[in-house]
Amino acid sequence: MNTPQHDPVRARRERVAHFNLLANRIGYLFMALAISCFVMAYAFGFKGPLVTVVIVSIIIGSILLAPSIVIGYAVKAAEREDRENGI
Repeated sequence: MNTPQHDPVRARRERVAHFNLLANRIGYLFMALAISCFVMAYAFGFKGPLVTVVIVSIIIGSILLAPSIVIGYAVKAAEREDRENGI
């Protein structure tokens, strides 16, 4: 029988949570980049390269954050369910 310390499901969930945290941080970093470049673009008159960086940063940040947020809630719900069931 698998003990909670050596449960392969919990080990895999921990790995997923680790990669999820990494994707979450990188996604928010791209969003911060988009915001800062938008402020600079606003100050300099919306020149082409800055607008491109804003758009690309928002797209990459959204691609990383959308599944990351959902997976984060799923991992937290699974952990909460395990605690409630005494596992």
